[in-house]
Amino acid sequence: MFKKSVILSLTILFLCSGIGFAAKKDNSIQVKGSDTMVNLGQAWAEKYMEINPTNFVAVTGGGSGTGLSSLISASCDIAMSSRNIKEKEIALAKQRGVNPFELKAALDGLAVVVSPKNPVSKLTVSQLGQIFSGKITNWKDVGGSDAKIVILSREVNSGTHVYFKEHVLRNMDPSSKEEFAPQALMLSSSQAIADEIAQNPAAIGYYGMGYISPKQKAIYVAKDVKSEYIAPTIENVINNKYPISRPLFLYTNGEPKDQVKQFIDFCLSKEGQEIVLKTDFVPIKR
Repeated sequence: MFKKSVILSLTILFLCSGIGFAAKKDNSIQVKGSDTMVNLGQAWAEKYMEINPTNFVAVTGGGSGTGLSSLISASCDIAMSSRNIKEKEIALAKQRGVNPFELKAALDGLAVVVSPKNPVSKLTVSQLGQIFSGKITNWKDVGGSDAKIVILSREVNSGTHVYFKEHVLRNMDPSSKEEFAPQALMLSSSQAIADEIAQNPAAIGYYGMGYISPKQKAIYVAKDVKSEYIAPTIENVINNKYPISRPLFLYTNGEPKDQVKQFIDFCLSKEGQEIVLKTDFVPIKR
């Protein structure tokens, strides 16, 4: 009788645990991807869980490519991406029974930053392309001091890296094969670039404008020498004046449903878009 009671108790415990895991799974959302978006995603999650205390949203970075890979492998519910999903990623997803569904969640301006000690304050897109591809190697060639330029970039898995390469180095020319200079330092996060810029007067890097602080100076950017030099601000991104701006995306497997839909609806709501603004991104809804 004792053994039967133990077996019955363990069975009940196992079933109850299983119910507990199922409930947790149903009320949990895994969000992974873009480091540019990770602070925004965490801010969304915190407010959403405050409103919905029985739900849990976990947000981690790693880069846009990491988020999309996780969506394809079904190890996350939502992928954050600062770039469009690639055709080869869509093909791989469909092979695995995943149907990527795209939602535009915010806008972002990519800031090009230097040390406040650097006298250079404005550059054209062409000059930036030549700097980051290694054709211009000394600050004196763009009006600065006689010092070797230290190039900082996000790593290749980053959507920010891809966007900057396509829009600045290649200037949206599909036939261009320009790449970052071999000497460019590939850093794992936007924060790592911000920290290096703060201590290196010869360095130049880029990241989402939400990372700008008094320890870095944002460069004013012009489309060409005949155009106005524009600061990376929210209004300039909204007005489409700043030349290096982009949309930010959320991807799900098919149209969002249940808890995932509820969370995304919050992100796109008035309150969610106010969080976009508070985290120094640009809301898609005003």
